[in-house]
Amino acid sequence: MVAAALLLAATFTRPLERVNSMDPILAQSVYDSRAVLLVYETPLAIDYAARPYALVPGLCELPQVSDDGRTYVFKMRAARQNDLTSRDVKRNLERLRDPANASPGGWTMKAVASLETPDDETLVVTLKEPSHVFPWMMAMSYTAVRRADGTGTGPYRLASWRKNHEMVFQSRAPIPGGFDTIRYLVINDVSTQWLMFLKGELDFLGEISRDNWDAVIAGDGQLDPRLAAEGVRLYGTPSLDVRYIGMNMRDPVLGPNRKLRQALTCAFDFEAWKKFYNGRVDFADGPVPHGVAGRLETPFPYTFDLARAKKLLAEAGYADGIDPQTGRRLTLTLSIGRASQDSREQGELLASFFAKIGIRLELAFSTWGTFLKSVNEGRVQLYMMGWVGDYPDAENFLQLFYSKNASPGPNHSNYANAAFDAAYEAAMATRDAAARNVHWRTCQEVLREDCPWIYTHFPKAYTLVRPTVENYIPSDFPYGQERYLKAGATAK
Repeated sequence: MVAAALLLAATFTRPLERVNSMDPILAQSVYDSRAVLLVYETPLAIDYAARPYALVPGLCELPQVSDDGRTYVFKMRAARQNDLTSRDVKRNLERLRDPANASPGGWTMKAVASLETPDDETLVVTLKEPSHVFPWMMAMSYTAVRRADGTGTGPYRLASWRKNHEMVFQSRAPIPGGFDTIRYLVINDVSTQWLMFLKGELDFLGEISRDNWDAVIAGDGQLDPRLAAEGVRLYGTPSLDVRYIGMNMRDPVLGPNRKLRQALTCAFDFEAWKKFYNGRVDFADGPVPHGVAGRLETPFPYTFDLARAKKLLAEAGYADGIDPQTGRRLTLTLSIGRASQDSREQGELLASFFAKIGIRLELAFSTWGTFLKSVNEGRVQLYMMGWVGDYPDAENFLQLFYSKNASPGPNHSNYANAAFDAAYEAAMATRDAAARNVHWRTCQEVLREDCPWIYTHFPKAYTLVRPTVENYIPSDFPYGQERYLKAGATAK
């Protein structure tokens, strides 16, 4: 009844994957973050419109930083002092950094030595060592602040939540020109999503399935005239995102055998993969996307080459794909966190790549929550995953390989390499950006030889927006962006 009444107001409706938690410190997926930042606010925020991306005040003003880069002083914004104090911010950051809470975002606080609140308006954060990216972490959903009773101060409140079906958010106060109600619908079938969008039941489609691509794009590469006539807008942009097949370095087969990992990398046929995605992906030559300072631009040494893959496989001890211990084909298992038609076809395509060098790939499907738990606990061999940048810095991608960030931290492959760690730590200790980038490139050179991941692609983001929505700006940080949207003339 509550949800039905809310839908009488201006409503924005879109599909979204399942949200696992509304507790900020447990908001591990991008879907969790979208929902959390409607309800809660972070100490700092990312400017919705600025490019390149820039930080702006959130609950706090931008910090004052000491000369040694170790002390950050945050002042509460005057407009927020009646709602929250610096002690509320501290309490939530302490929850985040408390090992007992096992937050997947605990890594964001690893550099923090102490948190102090000399008064209700001031938070002083002292770091163990300088961290040029620390302010970006204070804009991540993990750091979102809850009142002591668990409520938030964001633009919306969670009005109803039918798990695995629908979430409805209601604005806390009227939003001039904006949407009073936000609906997130869990729609597993992409064909159903597409039909609902065509019928006007969805205002926004953030992912266009490859099966529907030809219905969206005409032969001239432009938006289909029938959609354009309805006022539908198509946005296409590169994304701060990398997709990959991770290898668990604690696995007794993959971990100690670099030649095997290199062979698997050389067996990956990017052109076939690109065709599968209707050309909507870019070649990935490492974990750092294009446009990020410190990215390594030299040629990737392990591109698709079946002859070389077979040679490396033989050097790894598995000539023709045969496991000498069993006398049968080497069998590897790929864990996948959803059982959609697309993910099944992706897995089958990967299996066909490895079959060409004699390796059998088994596919293990599970729900996203179960999958994440298995990855965090190191109970996978190969796993299909992606990383969406939390902030536009090479560190955000390379920290996925730092040994001290091993699972349940973001280093899900449990990768450990002394040369990588030394370059990573040198970069983090360097305040000069140019010198830091030299160390970042060294990190990437080490990774290219070790092959702890098969880099499948850098995605291109395509979005369809109906004329019911205005003021939409594509962003790599869309969390809570609904607060900036305006309701078009035809919005319901």
